[in-house]
Parts: sequence; C-alpha cells; structure tokens
Amino acid sequence: MRTRMLAVLGAAATVAAAVAGGGVATAQSTGAVYVVHGIPDTPVDVYVDGERALDDFEPLSVQGPLDLPAGSHEVAVFPADAPDNTGEAVIEATADVPADGNVSLVAHLDEAGAPTLTPYANDISAVPAGQARLAVRHDAAAPAVDVRAGGSPVISGLTNPNEQAVVVPAGTVEADVVLAGTQDVVIGPASLTLEEGTATFVHAVGSADDGTLALVPFTITGLGGAPEGVPAGSGEPAVSGALWVAGGSVLTLALAGGVLLLWRRNPAARGS
Repeated sequence: MRTRMLAVLGAAATVAAAVAGGGVATAQSTGAVYVVHGIPDTPVDVYVDGERALDDFEPLSVQGPLDLPAGSHEVAVFPADAPDNTGEAVIEATADVPADGNVSLVAHLDEAGAPTLTPYANDISAVPAGQARLAVRHDAAAPAVDVRAGGSPVISGLTNPNEQAVVVPAGTVEADVVLAGTQDVVIGPASLTLEEGTATFVHAVGSADDGTLALVPFTITGLGGAPEGVPAGSGEPAVSGALWVAGGSVLTLALAGGVLLLWRRNPAARGS
C-alpha cells in the first residue's frame, strides 16, 4: 500500500509571528493521529481538507502516527482509486485534533451496519512501574459485550462506538469476551500478553451478520515514566496475521506479543 504524506500531514507547519521586535518563525501546534480502517472488504483513499492523505488504504490496517495541525479538519473517505476527491464518499466527517494530543480516527460500521468515522483520544499518560494499559473499543455492527480476565468481568456492557480502558499488571492474562450479561463467549479465551509501560488499543470491527468480525490493534510504547513529548507508536499495525476458518465462521488474529484471539460467530450476536 502506498502512503502519501501531503503537506497537511507532514512536519509541523510554521507560521510567522512578530515577537521581541523581530519576525521569528514559530512552529504551529500539531497532534499525533492514528488512522484505523475497520470497514470490511473496502480499500479506500482518505482525504483530509480536500487533499489525499492515504492511498489504497487496506481494511484491517493502521497508519500512524501522522502529524496534523491542531484544529478542525474535514475528512472524506472514498473507494480506492476513485477520481480525486470526487464521486460519492463512503464517509464524510469533521475531526478535531487537539494541540499536542494523540488521537485515533476509526473508520468502521455503526451498530446498524452503516459506515461512520469515530475519533478517540488515546490515553498516553504514564503507566506505573510494572503495569500496562489495555483499551478495548467496540467498533463492530454487533451487540454489547463484556470483557473478562480470569473469568471475572473487567469491562462491562461495552457498546458501539464506546471504549473502556483498564490498567493491569504487565504480563500474561487469560481473557475472553462474552455477550453482555451472559456466559456466551464470542472472543477467546486467549492468553493476552501486555508489555510493561505500553498502551494497547484493540478495535473490534466488522459485522456479526456478515461474518466479518475482526480485531485491529496497535500499541504505543514508552509510557513507563513521564513521557517526553508524544511517544511514537509502532509504525506497523500490531496485526501480524489472519486466518479464516470454516467459511469465515472463525477469524484468528495473531496480535503483538503473541496474543491469539478468536471471534466466533454466535447466533445470538446475529439476532437469529
């Protein structure tokens, strides 16, 4: 996939400011942006303020961090290789990037299955020694879920397009995901490895009805102490492989750190 960083997504823009009796160039505030593609089977081109920023962006992938000037931006998502910024957009939305912030823009399906864009603030605050942060985001056309560790709920009633985060001891935990308020497992169980001083953001995307549910994660490192500036995340998506089994009824994803998660299609999740 080719990625074109245009001027609007390049290094921090500069503005002229008259200070102390002289024309001194002052760097404009920017924010770090991760772009997550969670719309199944739809390669896209992403435009920011009318300029193409991501070309042939593949589903189940992540790009970032990209530097955007702080402020409001018009984001449009078109089918890949459509004439520049013309035709019918898959998504059109306004995204606000805070100065010195760290955000994710997630293209995904809403609860009813329509394409949408949801922004999230990435919590990159310092993680206590020996700890790791895990954030789970529900970006799938699927019902509410609970996330369990060692059989006990740690995140409850998570619905599209919300997120919940927990700080846990670094290491390996046994985790699974169940339909909210039930024992019906839809993801896992799996051994989840979280490295000390990291934040892992996991996005559940796709559609339960269409059998396209998947997980798209990425990890930001360097949070073991007070961060200096904005920590850089892993430049590549944390998804290292995917395997469809039994005609798409099970999707396995190998995540960073050797995590293996399974999302099983469940009749209750499809409303049948």
